[in-house]
Amino acid sequence: MMKKTVILFLCLIQLCTVLILPCSAQNDSYRWYCMHVKDHVQPRVGSELAFTEELDAYYIDFKNCDPNADEKVIYLTFDAGYENGNVAKILDILKEENVTAAFFILGNLITRNSELVKRMVEEGHTVCNHTNRHKDMSKCDDAAFLKELHDLETLYSEKIGGELSHYYRPPEGTFSRANLACAKANGYKTVFWSFAYPDWDNNKQMTPEKAKKIILDNAHNGEVMLLHPTSATNAQILADVIRTLKSEGYRFGSLDELTAAAQNR
Repeated sequence: MMKKTVILFLCLIQLCTVLILPCSAQNDSYRWYCMHVKDHVQPRVGSELAFTEELDAYYIDFKNCDPNADEKVIYLTFDAGYENGNVAKILDILKEENVTAAFFILGNLITRNSELVKRMVEEGHTVCNHTNRHKDMSKCDDAAFLKELHDLETLYSEKIGGELSHYYRPPEGTFSRANLACAKANGYKTVFWSFAYPDWDNNKQMTPEKAKKIILDNAHNGEVMLLHPTSATNAQILADVIRTLKSEGYRFGSLDELTAAAQNR
């Protein structure tokens, strides 16, 4: 049985470089997982997974798909649930390098570090919805799902002022078709990613040299890059990563640009 499972997994890897893994057939639960691809090639999903595009879900800019294009773009995104000193360092670097990014935040960050969130807004970053409490949304019905989104919206309005951007990222990339449909019906666009690496565990940080190599080796045109700003390694290498990518012809785009490009393709 184990041998058959391994063979099936290897076949899936060969079929597509971005996998949406079913977590439970009973509640239509999936987990987004993106394989690394060599030679700066864009990851792609198989046609059987196209339902994500129909439900306003985005993970890459297909419009600019030529890796050798004169102008290449990366969409830099962060999942930020709390501050440990590194989020502020990341913001310092982005300001110094004149790069704006998208921050998918949780209620905890607004409650405990509202000034940091205000700084994100003031410095031109897009502040997005990662739910209020970082629960498994695939287990939620529409009412519970919307409560998580709306609770964060309300908290943002009360503590930060203004309206939270209507971009949504599922906690841990776990979602259901119903989640995506409900998000779309309520004006949200779901944003996944085409690159991530194990940077979220503060007790198991990769060495700066190894992390930088993985990030740069997997850079690709139209990339939606996911990083965690609590990572000490990311805070150490981000400036070098940004400068290297710029020297290789990349610029950094916004989620508004990403979603417009997808709709126009």
